[in-house]
Amino acid sequence: MLDQMTLYPVADDVLFAPGGRVVIRTYGVASAASTEDGSPPVSYRTWVTGVREQPRYWRWGHFEDARSGHRQVLEWLTGRGPRPTAAIGG
Repeated sequence: MLDQMTLYPVADDVLFAPGGRVVIRTYGVASAASTEDGSPPVSYRTWVTGVREQPRYWRWGHFEDARSGHRQVLEWLTGRGPRPTAAIGG
């Protein structure tokens, strides 16, 4: 299954907290299946590992949503913003 998927990195960050390391990764995932125009459908996700309520993730509909969502997750984890809501339920 994994050999039929392509990952597109969007952003990676690491935060060092008193409880350990927190990793935030945002990437696009495309399967081997293609859409009507021949391009593979891409879904975007942000995964956070290293927090108590693991795993935490958000799903985004578009690349720009994923980029801004990644920044919102960083702001939330550093206490500079509210917990982000996903563009697509997550």
